Amino acid sequence: MSTRRGALLLLAATPLVLRAEPVPAIVQQVRQRLAEAPVVRGEFEQRKTVKGFRNPLLSRGDFLVARERGVFWHTREPFASTLVLTRERLLARGADGSVSTRLDAREEPGLRSLNELLFALMATDLALLNQRFRIAGELAGAEGWKLQLTPRDAAVAQWVAGIELEGERHVRSVRVAEAQGDLSLIRFSAITTANVLTREEAARFD
Repeated sequence: MSTRRGALLLLAATPLVLRAEPVPAIVQQVRQRLAEAPVVRGEFEQRKTVKGFRNPLLSRGDFLVARERGVFWHTREPFASTLVLTRERLLARGADGSVSTRLDAREEPGLRSLNELLFALMATDLALLNQRFRIAGELAGAEGWKLQLTPRDAAVAQWVAGIELEGERHVRSVRVAEAQGDLSLIRFSAITTANVLTREEAARFD
């Protein structure tokens, strides 16, 4: 996921304080429609509109979400890069394999909070998202749903103004409006699920 280094550092430095927020009825209804699987794979297309630039930035790739291990985000176009999130670290690599960003939980105490937030977004963990966002939305048809997320606390609000999620059994699109005016729309496709990672997939988190 193309995320600004400054935003990552800001969130990593901010402890995630879980509050007993009431769970809206729409959250409970959407959770009933979502498919829960230990492993989710798929492809993405991200269109990012940067404030001050006429043409949006387009990127494509594939992703892997393993609830017990982490998130692997592989951008293929226009430039190859990878982002690996585990409970212990955040690691971003460029096309040549060189490390561009590395955050370690032993050095960054708030890294677990950052990972929890990103995991929650990628895995659609609505219970956790409800701790940092006010959630509203509506059901659409027999399986569809839409949610609007507004930050509850100032730390998240410095990075994002709002998030919109849309899907059925799985999330199909994520729209992130950043506080500085940039806008990202991520669409997911070719989604498949599994109970366990392949050996090759598991190695990506080592």
